[in-house]
Amino acid sequence: MTSSSKLTRRGVLLAAAAPLVSWSNQPLAPALRAQAATNKVTDFNEETWAELLKHGPRPAAYVFTTTYCSTCPDAFEKLKTFIAASNKKVELAAVVMDVPAERALVHARHFAGATKLYAFDGFEPAIRQSVDPKWPNVTPYIVLLGHNGSVQRSIGPPDANMLKKWLG
Repeated sequence: MTSSSKLTRRGVLLAAAAPLVSWSNQPLAPALRAQAATNKVTDFNEETWAELLKHGPRPAAYVFTTTYCSTCPDAFEKLKTFIAASNKKVELAAVVMDVPAERALVHARHFAGATKLYAFDGFEPAIRQSVDPKWPNVTPYIVLLGHNGSVQRSIGPPDANMLKKWLG
């Protein structure tokens, strides 16, 4: 092999690797934008839900989501819009159930306006069991906690009647 063919082969390899290097750096930019929206992620585990039910803020809305849920950001936006129109102080939390905290920040931009962002990086059935044993493996799963302690659950965005009952 001549030195010029080695150089050409090396150039081809470097050119082929360039998109990979560029691609590997892409999550950095969304992560930085996400940190501008929220820079703190709280761990969520099997005991967290019981604590929130006992001592958490009221009223509150919890959107349980995954990084691959395509409809979750829309459901979150509908809740956020309803809460903004109500002019009430409401906890609006997103619980990202399939990544550790640092990876949840990459997805925080989908939940801009959340008052709290949680991450659960564990066995998803465990979180579903702790929140609602009847919860099927479907997201978004939304739980509304009323001022009086009432609990309402919804797969997907809650309907208008449920929202009125919740903050009414």
